[in-house]
Amino acid sequence: MLASMSIFPIRTFGDPVLRSRAGEVAQIDDSIRRLVDDLIETMRDAPGVGLAAPQIGISKRVVVFDVGDGPKALINPVLLETSGEWVFEEGCLSVPNRFWPIERPAFARARGLDEFGEVVEYAGEELLGRVLQHEIDHLEGMLLIGRLERRVRKQALRDLREEALGLDQ
Repeated sequence: MLASMSIFPIRTFGDPVLRSRAGEVAQIDDSIRRLVDDLIETMRDAPGVGLAAPQIGISKRVVVFDVGDGPKALINPVLLETSGEWVFEEGCLSVPNRFWPIERPAFARARGLDEFGEVVEYAGEELLGRVLQHEIDHLEGMLLIGRLERRVRKQALRDLREEALGLDQ
């Protein structure tokens, strides 16, 4: 762990950084390791089970997650395989206090680099599989709202706009 970890504000729906594809990490150095530490600290503070760099305003392909067995980092991750299906009430730190039943593959396997440049692979069903898919979506500029059925998505967007304008009082 590097010294002086920071907790960052989490960017929320409407922030343009959440809608664009994050850039590849060309070199893993102390700045990337510090970013990993900051992401872990911010995720824990939120609290959440996963966080992607764009969610703190940094457009780099870095995610962290902790589904109960300690924090892990994935840099430049690639989703290698998915299978099955699982509907789950999914939420997102960038769309706070909102949850929707979202169908995703039940299993996912992803490969990337850890904060030391070593190739790592994570695979799992249900929560781990969902977290891997959700965080990699963030790197592609996709929020979970984009995974909703059209009618539900339209209502969710309407609700979020009204909330942003203070019309939901």
